[in-house]
Amino acid sequence: MENLALIDSFSEFKDDKLIDRVTLMAILEDVFRNALKKKFGSDDNFDIIINPDKGDMEIWQRRVIVADDDLDLEHLEITLSDARKIEPDFEIGEEVSEEVKLIDLGRRAILALRQNLISKIHEHDNTNLYKQFKDLIGEIYTAEVHHVRPRVVILIDDEGNEIVLPKEKQIPSDFFRKGDNVRGIIESVELKGNKPQIIMSRTSEKFLEKLFEQEIPEVFDGLIIVKNVVRIPGEKAKVAVDSYDDRIDPVGACVGMKGSRIHGIVRELGNENIDVINYTSNIQLYITRALSPAKVSSIKINEDTKRAEVFLKLEEVSKAIGRGGHNIKLAGQLTGYELDVIREGDVAGTVADEDDVELTEFSDEIEEWVIEEFAKIGLDTAKSILKQDVDDLVRRTDLEEETILDVMKILKEEFDS
Repeated sequence: MENLALIDSFSEFKDDKLIDRVTLMAILEDVFRNALKKKFGSDDNFDIIINPDKGDMEIWQRRVIVADDDLDLEHLEITLSDARKIEPDFEIGEEVSEEVKLIDLGRRAILALRQNLISKIHEHDNTNLYKQFKDLIGEIYTAEVHHVRPRVVILIDDEGNEIVLPKEKQIPSDFFRKGDNVRGIIESVELKGNKPQIIMSRTSEKFLEKLFEQEIPEVFDGLIIVKNVVRIPGEKAKVAVDSYDDRIDPVGACVGMKGSRIHGIVRELGNENIDVINYTSNIQLYITRALSPAKVSSIKINEDTKRAEVFLKLEEVSKAIGRGGHNIKLAGQLTGYELDVIREGDVAGTVADEDDVELTEFSDEIEEWVIEEFAKIGLDTAKSILKQDVDDLVRRTDLEEETILDVMKILKEEFDS
């Protein structure tokens, strides 16, 4: 009964950690064998009998009977006199099994056993946790904000597991308070010491792909396939979709009536602008669709260098490039081609309007980074900038109104002189 009482006191860990009794008994056997090795130098002559149904266990020590004056190793041998106290008909050379009470190990040994047991259970827990989340990599997971730090947000799931959402894996507009529910994708599980560190990401392309699966039934059912996803988190994303069923319009099904289906995804991603395009194996058509909303006039493709020259009317250039160059950058990533935008009328870099002047000619008066900002939206000549509205330029570039007005003043002086 002493053994049973002690086992029950250890079993309290089972309830806390949701470990089944069989596993607990296996851990206990390992712990007790370690304790026996420490006390006797070896556990080879000990039998540990476990009954997981009753939650009971017994330890038996096997010793060989020797003559009273031949005792050398007390933990392996027993004298004939002591053996006959157990059974009067024992003879020299026979083996005696004696039960070892846990209480006989001593108070300090039992405290050490308890400590060792806690350590082993945590180890078992961590192994299970690692396996559990390793299988969840690439899946959407929801957890609650527990603590907000400058470079990381600590989340806790329903089972009390800690999940880390680093700053670089957050969308720039993300703002969390304690108690908020956060959705993201399990990106990786790393072992830090013995403890697994679970990393969540909201910036991964896989997160957007899985949101499509979760929010759009046809994608979940496999009727629509997400072929590729590229994104600049919090700013813009492009998703290429396809369907093997000609009766289904994949873009229409993903966007929904007046954007009803995609609205939830956009809101989840901090109002990220999502372009859904129809995938095609026709590269020319694919690039044309990827550069939407710009209307492409023609495309010249070089398969060897994976480059494409895209010819556009002047008014379409800024649409193709997009704010901060996001549209053309994502279109290139989506199609796998380096895209060069060429205005119709430009031939080998020469300008159709002979009176126009390249913006780089003004590098002594206009700072280089300002020239680059205009180039990002396809404005690389003096007249192309002067034709634009100031408010429109403020909206499309990262330049201050005052800077734009200064540039326009310099350019006007060139033509007035």
